[in-house]
Amino acid sequence: CGSSTKQFLTGWMREVQHAGYVYCGSCASHAFQKIDPTTTHRVFILGPSHHISLSGCVLSSAQVYRTPLYDMSIDQELYSELWKTGSFKQISLQTDEDEHSLEMQLPLLAKVMESRRDAFSIIPVLVGSLPDGREREYGQIFSHYLGQQGTLFIISSDFCHWGERFHYTYYDETQGEIYQSIEHLDRLGMAVIKALDPKAFHTYLKDYQNTICGRHPIAILLNVIAASRKNGTSMSFSFLSYVQSSLCYKKHDSSVSYAAGVLTAS
Repeated sequence: CGSSTKQFLTGWMREVQHAGYVYCGSCASHAFQKIDPTTTHRVFILGPSHHISLSGCVLSSAQVYRTPLYDMSIDQELYSELWKTGSFKQISLQTDEDEHSLEMQLPLLAKVMESRRDAFSIIPVLVGSLPDGREREYGQIFSHYLGQQGTLFIISSDFCHWGERFHYTYYDETQGEIYQSIEHLDRLGMAVIKALDPKAFHTYLKDYQNTICGRHPIAILLNVIAASRKNGTSMSFSFLSYVQSSLCYKKHDSSVSYAAGVLTAS
């Protein structure tokens, strides 16, 4: 974090990726190392659905998530609060087990929180394909928790999926090689996220169709921030790391991009 900002003491937000650790683990660690286990008591984890089509946000039917290090308890009291909004449904255990966007965050979080393993809970939320209005709806709901003492939000997403196998081959030749064009494209999106502007993020996605799989969780994040800033809190978002799984030179190449960032308050 820059010297002009300080980390949230009452609410945190992390943007991290969810591919295999060999590709994105090092990048993700930049965000996870910013977590202070002594001030973190409950952790929201928002990730996109890869296996089933969803029109809203859904909650787990489990009470515990198991990791290689230890089990994490799902916060049933907070789940009950979310149920009462009428905006959430429940997914089957099989769908939950099939989805990796939430799962990939768990061992990293478990390691960071190991010293407080019995003193925190998690709130996993699987996010579907949402229209703008529903992103604002969920942003409003989650904004009630962002500033609460000991609450952390983790947003799970990769960035550009480039290549014929992803049906996305955008290439701006003025940027140089394909991988340089990909990075330029991603950094345009990262700049919009740093601006904390949900409308500008939608415009960016419409203009470039960048294959950011966690675009809806990110949009919820931006709407959470927009709702929270109405209370007078000054916020900024900084990206800490950016990498690509491989460097693309030819149209038959492919890669996935990863970025890690943190929300701060001044």
